[in-house]
Amino acid sequence: MSQPAAFLEISGVSKVFPTPKGTFVALEDVFLKINKGEFVCLLGHSGCGKSTLLNMVAGLSKASQGGVILEGKEVDTPGPDRMIVFQNYSLLPWLSAYDNVHLAVQAAMPDKPEAERKAITQQYIEMVGLGPNAQKRPKELSGGMKQRVSIARALAIRPKVLLLDEPFGALDALTREEMQEEVLKIWEADRTTVLMITHEIDEAILMADRIVMMTNGPAAKIGEIFDVHFPRPRSRSEIMEDPAYYTLRNKILEFLYERFGAPVLAD
Repeated sequence: MSQPAAFLEISGVSKVFPTPKGTFVALEDVFLKINKGEFVCLLGHSGCGKSTLLNMVAGLSKASQGGVILEGKEVDTPGPDRMIVFQNYSLLPWLSAYDNVHLAVQAAMPDKPEAERKAITQQYIEMVGLGPNAQKRPKELSGGMKQRVSIARALAIRPKVLLLDEPFGALDALTREEMQEEVLKIWEADRTTVLMITHEIDEAILMADRIVMMTNGPAAKIGEIFDVHFPRPRSRSEIMEDPAYYTLRNKILEFLYERFGAPVLAD
């Protein structure tokens, strides 16, 4: 009996870039199937092609070989069914937090009545805890608040897949932990399929259903996939008291620093 098709499938993807010294193979033969509602983290050293792979899922870059399939259709261009949140926020500085989100909703839902679009915008502004700061412009917001706007904007158009490219990388440690908790709460509420890049082992263990380990570039590929079995909703303190947490963490460390401890920086 054949298995049902994956919700999101990365099928035999390779990516080759031309350089003055010849071709550079960034990714080679990457295969990954992601189920609907799954939270998957990509983890690996700098230069292992994580962002390259995420950009192909987003439709911002095309594979040299293979392809990305979402619900049975090949991804070849950007679209509102896949929203990406970057580390650098990417907000329009002349618009308020509310208007940054509302602009995306207007673009993605032109056929909906304006009253409904406003209600959707307000719903996601409130969901990320920005109600009292909705009319502030980005320069008036902290780094954590700016990233909340970015996440609200991405989720408000109700994508099939949320792509997170080290979304907490620019935040201080305390704000980073707060944002991890907030994103998990939001994700628990609607279970949008998530593919997230991170360099942080503890972050991946806290957030992911599976952690996909990338080998070093050039010609990076998936080296191993670790299942994360901690029940949801997750408590950071409870996880860290579980011996299984340290077993998993040590396996990831062994992969990164013993099996692939000398990365080639090229990403």
